[in-house]
Amino acid sequence: MTQDVVTVRAAVVQAAPVSFDRERTLEKVRTLTMQAAEQGAQLVVFPEAFISAYPRGTAFGAVVGSRTPEGRDEYVRYWNSSVDVPGPAVDMLADIAGRAHVYLVIGVIERGGSTLYCTVLFFAPDGSYLEKHRKLMPTAAERLVWGFGDGSTLPVFETPLGRLGAVICWENYMPLMRMAMYSKGIQLYCAPTADMRDSWVASMQHIAMEGRCFVLACNQFTRRSDYPADYSLANDDPEKVLSRGGSCIISPLGQFLAGPDFTGECILTADLDMSDIRRGKYDFDVVGHYARPDVFRLLVNETSQPPVMPASADWKAPS
Repeated sequence: MTQDVVTVRAAVVQAAPVSFDRERTLEKVRTLTMQAAEQGAQLVVFPEAFISAYPRGTAFGAVVGSRTPEGRDEYVRYWNSSVDVPGPAVDMLADIAGRAHVYLVIGVIERGGSTLYCTVLFFAPDGSYLEKHRKLMPTAAERLVWGFGDGSTLPVFETPLGRLGAVICWENYMPLMRMAMYSKGIQLYCAPTADMRDSWVASMQHIAMEGRCFVLACNQFTRRSDYPADYSLANDDPEKVLSRGGSCIISPLGQFLAGPDFTGECILTADLDMSDIRRGKYDFDVVGHYARPDVFRLLVNETSQPPVMPASADWKAPS
């Protein structure tokens, strides 16, 4: 595809959801998306698990060998505030993208069957839902409440702005995952996260330079007061910062175009000169002239992996 625009105005939204309240969070998404659009944004990125929350600090009543009734109730609250895809929340997000005339990339907790998934949804400026990416590998205790994605949701979209995709949080530390995305020609590399460490920012710089792409890293800024009063946390100081952000936008040569910001809720914007991708790949193209397929190759399975499949008409049970 020939890219239609030379400069893209992009925005990353660093904010807190109304935790475990899907409808109020959707209204906040509407407000913040419109604010970004008023600043000229053509692409707006929200953090990981923005709807309905990143459940930071809770154990859902689990230790090895047992679960508490209170923890199960906490999970039910999380489930009830999550998102069906497709469903009413997806319809509302599509409407928001259409009214703001932006590409919208947002982290949600998706209900799939009886399992929750950490998912990113993509929407187009015409108000259409494009597709989703489910996080392949939840990290550590996330595996208690989130299922695993598979290779069937690894989209990179051809858009007039450039090739758009997303890799969630510590998926970015999976070298083969990154290589798969580079092979799809990703140019607008969205990285919704819950990681607020200085090392995360360094990793985003590395990925921008490795992939010679623009990286839009987006995290929540949350305080204890952004969670319900009965949410189980060791620290009940309402002003306690639980996630300090660190959102940023980085060029293909590793330069900060916006952020990192650790001060509070904000909308970071930057004008992306898409020609910088070609300038960067002049001397380093990890899936082009700098690749060595005679030595290294990657096999990617992009088929869906359902646990139960109907038998074909000619299938016979083994004797």
